[in-house]
Amino acid sequence: MRGSGQPGWQETAVDAALALVLLGFGLLATDLAGDNQPGSRPVDAACRVLIAIAALALPVRRRVPLATLAVVTVATTAYLVLGYPYGPILLTFLVAVYTVAVRLPVRLAALATGGAFVLLLTHVFWSRGPAPGWAGVLPASAWAVVPFAVGTVVRVNREATARSRAEQARSRAEQARRQADEERLRIAQEVHDVVGHGLAAISMQAEIALHLLPKRPEQAETALTAISRTSREALDELRVTLGAVRRGAERGPVPGLARLPALRDRLAGTGLAVRLRVVGAPRELPAAVDLAAYRVVQEALTNVLRHAGVASAEVTVDYRADELTVEVTDRGAGARRDGLDPADDGTGGHGLAGMRERVDALGGRLAVGPRPDGGFRVYARLPVERSA
Repeated sequence: MRGSGQPGWQETAVDAALALVLLGFGLLATDLAGDNQPGSRPVDAACRVLIAIAALALPVRRRVPLATLAVVTVATTAYLVLGYPYGPILLTFLVAVYTVAVRLPVRLAALATGGAFVLLLTHVFWSRGPAPGWAGVLPASAWAVVPFAVGTVVRVNREATARSRAEQARSRAEQARRQADEERLRIAQEVHDVVGHGLAAISMQAEIALHLLPKRPEQAETALTAISRTSREALDELRVTLGAVRRGAERGPVPGLARLPALRDRLAGTGLAVRLRVVGAPRELPAAVDLAAYRVVQEALTNVLRHAGVASAEVTVDYRADELTVEVTDRGAGARRDGLDPADDGTGGHGLAGMRERVDALGGRLAVGPRPDGGFRVYARLPVERSA
Protein backbone atom coordinates (compact mmCIF):
# COMPACT_ATOMS: atom_id res chain seq x y z
CA MET A 1 0.00 0.00 0.00
CA ARG A 2 2.95 2.37 0.57
CA GLY A 3 5.08 4.00 -2.10
CA SER A 4 8.85 4.15 -2.26
CA GLY A 5 10.20 6.50 0.39
CA GLN A 6 8.25 8.21 3.14
CA PRO A 7 7.53 11.93 2.62
CA GLY A 8 8.50 14.54 5.16
CA TRP A 9 6.35 17.24 6.65
CA GLN A 10 7.15 19.61 3.75
CA GLU A 11 5.67 17.20 1.20
CA THR A 12 2.65 16.57 3.42
CA ALA A 13 2.10 20.32 3.76
CA VAL A 14 2.26 20.74 -0.02
CA ASP A 15 -0.26 17.93 -0.51
CA ALA A 16 -2.58 19.46 2.09
CA ALA A 17 -2.38 22.81 0.31
CA LEU A 18 -3.11 21.09 -3.02
CA ALA A 19 -6.13 19.36 -1.47
CA LEU A 20 -7.51 22.66 -0.17
CA VAL A 21 -7.01 24.35 -3.53
CA LEU A 22 -8.81 21.55 -5.39
CA LEU A 23 -11.53 21.48 -2.76
CA GLY A 24 -12.17 25.24 -3.03
CA PHE A 25 -11.95 25.16 -6.83
CA GLY A 26 -14.32 22.19 -6.99
CA LEU A 27 -16.93 23.76 -4.75
CA LEU A 28 -16.86 27.04 -6.68
CA ALA A 29 -16.44 25.84 -10.26
CA THR A 30 -18.79 22.86 -10.33
CA ASP A 31 -21.85 25.16 -10.42
CA LEU A 32 -20.40 26.94 -13.46
CA ALA A 33 -19.69 23.59 -15.14
CA GLY A 34 -23.30 22.51 -14.54
CA ASP A 35 -24.64 25.63 -16.22
CA ASN A 36 -22.90 24.59 -19.46
CA GLN A 37 -24.05 20.95 -19.33
CA PRO A 38 -27.82 20.73 -19.90
CA GLY A 39 -29.35 17.57 -18.53
CA SER A 40 -26.85 17.12 -15.72
CA ARG A 41 -28.10 16.88 -12.16
CA PRO A 42 -28.04 20.17 -10.22
CA VAL A 43 -25.32 20.60 -7.64
CA ASP A 44 -26.57 19.75 -4.16
CA ALA A 45 -25.20 18.77 -0.74
CA ALA A 46 -24.39 15.19 -1.84
CA CYS A 47 -22.39 16.55 -4.78
CA ARG A 48 -20.37 18.80 -2.50
CA VAL A 49 -19.73 15.93 -0.06
CA LEU A 50 -18.32 13.74 -2.86
CA ILE A 51 -16.09 16.59 -4.06
CA ALA A 52 -14.85 17.06 -0.49
CA ILE A 53 -14.16 13.33 0.01
CA ALA A 54 -12.12 13.14 -3.19
CA ALA A 55 -10.10 16.28 -2.45
CA LEU A 56 -9.46 15.56 1.24
CA ALA A 57 -7.95 12.17 0.39
CA LEU A 58 -4.96 13.86 -1.30
CA PRO A 59 -2.91 14.89 1.79
CA VAL A 60 -1.92 11.23 2.28
CA ARG A 61 -1.43 10.42 -1.41
CA ARG A 62 2.37 9.93 -1.05
CA ARG A 63 2.06 7.73 2.02
CA VAL A 64 -0.74 5.47 0.78
CA PRO A 65 -1.11 6.03 -2.98
CA LEU A 66 -3.28 2.96 -3.58
CA ALA A 67 -5.72 3.83 -0.81
CA THR A 68 -5.87 7.43 -2.06
CA LEU A 69 -6.62 6.27 -5.59
CA ALA A 70 -9.34 3.91 -4.32
CA VAL A 71 -11.11 6.64 -2.32
CA VAL A 72 -10.85 9.19 -5.14
CA THR A 73 -12.04 6.67 -7.75
CA VAL A 74 -15.07 5.60 -5.71
CA ALA A 75 -16.04 9.21 -4.96
CA THR A 76 -15.54 10.30 -8.59
CA THR A 77 -17.46 7.30 -9.98
CA ALA A 78 -20.34 7.88 -7.57
CA TYR A 79 -20.34 11.57 -8.54
CA LEU A 80 -20.61 10.75 -12.27
CA VAL A 81 -23.09 7.88 -11.87
CA LEU A 82 -25.40 10.19 -9.91
CA GLY A 83 -25.42 12.46 -12.95
CA TYR A 84 -23.52 15.47 -11.65
CA PRO A 85 -21.70 17.55 -14.32
CA TYR A 86 -18.17 16.85 -15.50
CA GLY A 87 -16.06 19.23 -13.46
CA PRO A 88 -13.03 19.84 -11.23
CA ILE A 89 -13.48 16.53 -9.40
CA LEU A 90 -11.80 14.88 -12.40
CA LEU A 91 -8.64 16.87 -11.64
CA THR A 92 -8.53 15.10 -8.27
CA PHE A 93 -8.76 11.76 -10.06
CA LEU A 94 -5.94 12.81 -12.39
CA VAL A 95 -3.66 13.67 -9.42
CA ALA A 96 -4.40 10.32 -7.75
CA VAL A 97 -3.52 8.33 -10.90
CA TYR A 98 -0.33 10.36 -11.40
CA THR A 99 0.72 9.67 -7.80
CA VAL A 100 0.26 5.91 -8.21
CA ALA A 101 2.35 5.93 -11.40
CA VAL A 102 5.16 7.90 -9.75
CA ARG A 103 5.27 6.13 -6.38
CA LEU A 104 4.62 2.47 -7.22
CA PRO A 105 6.30 -0.13 -9.48
CA VAL A 106 5.07 -0.01 -13.07
CA ARG A 107 3.20 -3.32 -12.98
CA LEU A 108 1.35 -2.56 -9.76
CA ALA A 109 0.61 0.99 -10.87
CA ALA A 110 -0.76 -0.27 -14.22
CA LEU A 111 -3.07 -2.76 -12.49
CA ALA A 112 -4.34 -0.14 -10.06
CA THR A 113 -4.89 2.42 -12.83
CA GLY A 114 -6.67 -0.19 -14.99
CA GLY A 115 -9.02 -1.06 -12.14
CA ALA A 116 -9.75 2.59 -11.46
CA PHE A 117 -10.43 3.19 -15.15
CA VAL A 118 -12.85 0.23 -15.38
CA LEU A 119 -14.76 1.52 -12.36
CA LEU A 120 -14.82 5.05 -13.78
CA LEU A 121 -16.36 3.72 -17.04
CA THR A 122 -19.52 2.73 -15.15
CA HIS A 123 -21.04 6.17 -15.71
CA VAL A 124 -20.50 5.88 -19.50
CA PHE A 125 -23.13 3.12 -19.76
CA TRP A 126 -25.28 3.74 -16.69
CA SER A 127 -25.92 7.12 -15.11
CA ARG A 128 -28.78 9.19 -13.72
CA GLY A 129 -27.62 11.95 -16.03
CA PRO A 130 -26.71 11.79 -19.74
CA ALA A 131 -24.94 8.47 -20.52
CA PRO A 132 -22.59 8.96 -23.52
CA GLY A 133 -22.25 5.21 -24.23
CA TRP A 134 -19.34 3.93 -26.28
CA ALA A 135 -18.59 7.42 -27.54
CA GLY A 136 -17.60 8.40 -24.01
CA VAL A 137 -14.98 5.62 -23.55
CA LEU A 138 -12.18 7.48 -25.32
CA PRO A 139 -12.62 10.81 -23.48
CA ALA A 140 -12.89 8.96 -20.16
CA SER A 141 -9.72 6.97 -20.88
CA ALA A 142 -7.71 10.18 -21.27
CA TRP A 143 -8.22 10.95 -17.56
CA ALA A 144 -6.44 7.68 -16.69
CA VAL A 145 -3.96 7.14 -19.54
CA VAL A 146 -2.44 10.63 -19.68
CA PRO A 147 -1.57 11.01 -15.95
CA PHE A 148 -0.36 7.40 -15.86
CA ALA A 149 1.99 8.00 -18.80
CA VAL A 150 3.30 11.26 -17.35
CA GLY A 151 3.84 9.68 -13.94
CA THR A 152 5.67 6.70 -15.45
CA VAL A 153 8.03 8.97 -17.40
CA VAL A 154 8.75 11.01 -14.27
CA ARG A 155 9.44 7.83 -12.29
CA VAL A 156 11.80 6.44 -14.95
CA ASN A 157 13.69 9.73 -15.07
CA ARG A 158 14.02 9.80 -11.29
CA GLU A 159 15.31 6.22 -11.22
CA ALA A 160 17.81 6.98 -13.98
CA THR A 161 19.02 10.03 -12.04
CA ALA A 162 19.33 7.97 -8.86
CA ARG A 163 21.32 5.28 -10.71
CA SER A 164 23.58 7.92 -12.20
CA ARG A 165 24.23 9.42 -8.77
CA ALA A 166 24.91 5.97 -7.33
CA GLU A 167 27.36 5.21 -10.14
CA GLN A 168 29.09 8.54 -9.57
CA ALA A 169 29.31 7.78 -5.83
CA ARG A 170 30.78 4.35 -6.57
CA SER A 171 33.22 5.92 -9.02
CA ARG A 172 34.33 8.45 -6.42
CA ALA A 173 34.72 5.68 -3.84
CA GLU A 174 36.78 3.58 -6.26
CA GLN A 175 38.93 6.57 -7.10
CA ALA A 176 39.47 7.26 -3.40
CA ARG A 177 40.44 3.61 -2.87
CA ARG A 178 42.86 3.75 -5.81
CA GLN A 179 44.44 6.90 -4.45
CA ALA A 180 44.73 5.29 -1.01
CA ASP A 181 46.33 2.19 -2.55
CA GLU A 182 48.76 4.33 -4.53
CA GLU A 183 49.65 6.26 -1.38
CA ARG A 184 50.23 3.03 0.55
CA LEU A 185 52.44 1.71 -2.25
CA ARG A 186 54.40 4.96 -2.31
CA ILE A 187 54.92 4.85 1.45
CA ALA A 188 55.89 1.15 1.26
CA GLN A 189 58.49 2.05 -1.36
CA GLU A 190 59.82 4.84 0.83
CA VAL A 191 60.03 2.49 3.81
CA HIS A 192 61.84 -0.10 1.68
CA ASP A 193 64.41 2.44 0.58
CA VAL A 194 64.96 3.87 4.06
CA VAL A 195 65.09 0.56 5.90
CA GLY A 196 67.05 -1.25 3.18
CA HIS A 197 69.78 1.37 3.06
CA GLY A 198 69.95 1.75 6.82
CA LEU A 199 70.18 -1.98 7.51
CA ALA A 200 72.81 -2.47 4.80
CA ALA A 201 74.98 0.25 6.32
CA ILE A 202 74.47 -1.07 9.86
CA SER A 203 75.29 -4.63 8.74
CA MET A 204 78.55 -3.52 7.14
CA GLN A 205 79.52 -1.44 10.16
CA ALA A 206 78.72 -4.35 12.51
CA GLU A 207 80.96 -6.66 10.49
CA ILE A 208 83.78 -4.12 10.74
CA ALA A 209 83.26 -3.84 14.50
CA LEU A 210 83.31 -7.63 14.94
CA HIS A 211 86.47 -7.87 12.86
CA LEU A 212 88.27 -5.15 14.85
CA LEU A 213 87.03 -6.07 18.32
CA PRO A 214 89.56 -8.89 19.11
CA LYS A 215 92.61 -7.06 17.71
CA ARG A 216 91.92 -3.34 17.96
CA PRO A 217 89.00 -2.74 20.32
CA GLU A 218 89.62 1.02 20.34
CA GLN A 219 88.82 1.17 16.61
CA ALA A 220 85.77 -1.02 17.07
CA GLU A 221 84.30 1.76 19.16
CA THR A 222 84.35 4.00 16.08
CA ALA A 223 82.36 1.42 14.11
CA LEU A 224 79.84 1.03 16.93
CA THR A 225 79.43 4.81 17.08
CA ALA A 226 78.76 4.80 13.34
CA ILE A 227 76.15 2.07 13.86
CA SER A 228 74.41 4.20 16.48
CA ARG A 229 74.45 7.27 14.23
CA THR A 230 73.23 5.37 11.16
CA SER A 231 70.40 3.66 13.03
CA ARG A 232 69.31 6.96 14.56
CA GLU A 233 69.26 8.70 11.17
CA ALA A 234 67.37 5.81 9.59
CA LEU A 235 64.81 5.84 12.39
CA ASP A 236 64.35 9.60 12.04
CA GLU A 237 63.78 9.30 8.30
CA LEU A 238 61.43 6.36 8.83
CA ARG A 239 59.47 8.36 11.39
CA VAL A 240 59.07 11.23 8.92
CA THR A 241 57.92 8.83 6.20
CA LEU A 242 55.37 7.06 8.38
CA GLY A 243 54.17 10.37 9.80
CA ALA A 244 52.33 10.92 6.51
CA VAL A 245 49.86 8.14 7.34
CA ARG A 246 49.07 9.38 10.83
CA ARG A 247 46.11 11.75 10.99
CA GLY A 248 47.21 15.17 12.09
CA ALA A 249 50.91 14.31 12.00
CA GLU A 250 53.21 16.99 10.60
CA ARG A 251 55.17 15.95 7.56
CA GLY A 252 58.87 16.52 7.71
CA PRO A 253 60.99 17.72 4.81
CA VAL A 254 61.19 15.33 1.86
CA PRO A 255 64.70 13.92 1.25
CA GLY A 256 66.48 15.30 -1.81
CA LEU A 257 69.84 15.71 -3.50
CA ALA A 258 70.87 18.22 -0.84
CA ARG A 259 71.30 15.24 1.51
CA LEU A 260 73.83 13.46 -0.69
CA PRO A 261 76.83 14.75 1.30
CA ALA A 262 75.28 13.34 4.50
CA LEU A 263 74.68 10.05 2.69
CA ARG A 264 78.29 10.02 1.51
CA ASP A 265 79.57 10.64 5.04
CA ARG A 266 77.36 7.91 6.46
CA LEU A 267 78.63 5.37 3.95
CA ALA A 268 82.20 6.37 4.67
CA GLY A 269 81.73 4.90 8.12
CA THR A 270 80.98 1.54 6.51
CA GLY A 271 84.23 1.57 4.53
CA LEU A 272 82.67 2.69 1.23
CA ALA A 273 84.26 5.85 -0.11
CA VAL A 274 81.88 7.78 -2.33
CA ARG A 275 83.12 10.44 -4.70
CA LEU A 276 80.40 13.01 -5.35
CA ARG A 277 80.64 15.07 -8.55
CA VAL A 278 78.16 17.81 -9.51
CA VAL A 279 77.96 19.10 -13.09
CA GLY A 280 76.12 22.32 -13.82
CA ALA A 281 74.63 24.83 -11.42
CA PRO A 282 72.53 23.19 -8.67
CA ARG A 283 68.99 24.62 -8.58
CA GLU A 284 65.68 24.00 -6.92
CA LEU A 285 63.90 20.97 -8.40
CA PRO A 286 60.31 19.74 -8.23
CA ALA A 287 59.91 17.74 -5.02
CA ALA A 288 59.04 14.52 -6.89
CA VAL A 289 62.13 14.76 -9.13
CA ASP A 290 64.40 15.67 -6.21
CA LEU A 291 63.14 12.73 -4.13
CA ALA A 292 63.34 10.24 -7.01
CA ALA A 293 66.91 11.24 -7.85
CA TYR A 294 67.98 10.90 -4.22
CA ARG A 295 66.32 7.48 -3.85
CA VAL A 296 67.97 6.21 -7.04
CA VAL A 297 71.39 7.21 -5.75
CA GLN A 298 70.66 5.80 -2.29
CA GLU A 299 69.45 2.44 -3.65
CA ALA A 300 72.36 2.20 -6.10
CA LEU A 301 74.92 2.86 -3.35
CA THR A 302 73.16 0.36 -1.09
CA ASN A 303 73.58 -2.27 -3.81
CA VAL A 304 77.25 -1.34 -4.13
CA LEU A 305 77.64 -1.78 -0.39
CA ARG A 306 75.91 -5.14 -0.42
CA HIS A 307 77.15 -6.79 -3.57
CA ALA A 308 80.01 -5.02 -5.33
CA GLY A 309 82.82 -5.98 -2.98
CA VAL A 310 84.65 -2.67 -3.56
CA ALA A 311 85.66 0.19 -1.32
CA SER A 312 84.70 3.06 -3.60
CA ALA A 313 81.96 4.35 -5.89
CA GLU A 314 81.32 7.51 -7.87
CA VAL A 315 78.12 9.58 -8.03
CA THR A 316 77.61 12.17 -10.76
CA VAL A 317 74.71 14.64 -10.66
CA ASP A 318 74.25 16.64 -13.87
CA TYR A 319 71.91 19.66 -13.87
CA ARG A 320 70.86 20.31 -17.47
CA ALA A 321 68.48 22.85 -18.97
CA ASP A 322 65.44 20.59 -19.19
CA GLU A 323 66.49 17.44 -17.38
CA LEU A 324 68.47 16.02 -14.50
CA THR A 325 70.72 12.98 -14.73
CA VAL A 326 72.27 10.95 -11.95
CA GLU A 327 74.85 8.24 -12.42
CA VAL A 328 76.33 5.80 -9.91
CA THR A 329 79.28 3.68 -10.98
CA ASP A 330 81.66 1.25 -9.33
CA ARG A 331 84.40 -1.17 -10.39
CA GLY A 332 83.17 -4.12 -8.43
CA ALA A 333 82.96 -7.70 -9.62
CA GLY A 334 79.63 -9.28 -10.43
CA ALA A 335 77.57 -8.43 -13.44
CA ARG A 336 74.56 -10.05 -11.83
CA ARG A 337 73.52 -8.12 -8.79
CA ASP A 338 70.42 -8.06 -6.59
CA GLY A 339 68.74 -10.59 -8.83
CA LEU A 340 69.47 -8.46 -11.91
CA ASP A 341 70.35 -9.98 -15.22
CA PRO A 342 72.33 -7.43 -17.20
CA ALA A 343 70.59 -8.54 -20.36
CA ASP A 344 67.20 -7.37 -19.16
CA ASP A 345 68.39 -3.88 -18.21
CA GLY A 346 67.12 -3.85 -14.71
CA THR A 347 63.76 -5.59 -14.62
CA GLY A 348 64.59 -7.79 -11.67
CA GLY A 349 65.24 -7.11 -8.00
CA HIS A 350 62.86 -5.27 -5.71
CA GLY A 351 65.16 -2.29 -5.12
CA LEU A 352 65.96 -1.84 -8.79
CA ALA A 353 62.29 -2.35 -9.70
CA GLY A 354 61.44 0.42 -7.25
CA MET A 355 63.97 2.69 -8.93
CA ARG A 356 62.44 1.97 -12.32
CA GLU A 357 58.91 2.68 -11.06
CA ARG A 358 59.97 6.04 -9.65
CA VAL A 359 61.72 7.09 -12.84
CA ASP A 360 58.96 5.83 -15.16
CA ALA A 361 56.31 7.64 -13.12
CA LEU A 362 58.06 10.94 -13.90
CA GLY A 363 58.48 10.17 -17.60
CA GLY A 364 62.19 9.49 -17.27
CA ARG A 365 64.52 6.66 -18.28
CA LEU A 366 66.59 4.26 -16.18
CA ALA A 367 69.52 2.23 -17.46
CA VAL A 368 71.13 -0.40 -15.23
CA GLY A 369 73.85 -2.86 -16.17
CA PRO A 370 77.55 -3.78 -16.24
CA ARG A 371 80.14 -1.39 -17.61
CA PRO A 372 82.25 -2.45 -20.61
CA ASP A 373 85.50 -1.96 -18.68
CA GLY A 374 84.22 -3.69 -15.55
CA GLY A 375 82.03 -2.75 -12.68
CA PHE A 376 78.39 -1.64 -12.62
CA ARG A 377 76.46 1.46 -13.67
CA VAL A 378 73.10 2.93 -12.71
CA TYR A 379 71.99 5.86 -14.83
CA ALA A 380 68.72 7.81 -14.50
CA ARG A 381 67.46 10.65 -16.67
CA LEU A 382 64.59 12.72 -15.26
CA PRO A 383 62.81 15.47 -17.23
CA VAL A 384 62.58 18.86 -15.52
CA GLU A 385 60.50 21.80 -16.69
CA ARG A 386 62.54 24.88 -17.51
CA SER A 387 60.48 26.96 -15.10
CA ALA A 388 61.38 24.73 -12.16
